[in-house]
Amino acid sequence: MVASTVFCEYCPSYCCYRLSGSYLFVDALDINRIARHFGITDGAVRKKYIEGKNTFKIRADGSCIFLINGKISKRCGIHLARPRQCQDFPYNEPCPYITCRDLLETIEPRIIKSVHVESYEETLPTLWER
Repeated sequence: MVASTVFCEYCPSYCCYRLSGSYLFVDALDINRIARHFGITDGAVRKKYIEGKNTFKIRADGSCIFLINGKISKRCGIHLARPRQCQDFPYNEPCPYITCRDLLETIEPRIIKSVHVESYEETLPTLWER
């Protein structure tokens, strides 16, 4: 079996959107890593980026505040300092966004909008006309 993270290299960041029932847990070590990444204090990270006690704030579309819009892949703005949960996903399992059609259908419209590309169905006819 191919390593499940091989697809992450080309992924448009399916896992960077908060869905109902999902939760990104950010602990003190993650906060400290992010603080060092930005050259600020842990308290400044908590104030600026953390919602509640242990998760990132999100944008209106449910995406992580560190997600870089306008790109197709490699969209994490803090990739080298990202939380452990982000580093470990998909936990040595096949990516659920690739294997579960309903999950992909929930996320795909958000991704299309955030990378500013037309959907496959809208693009295909124009490609054939060229």
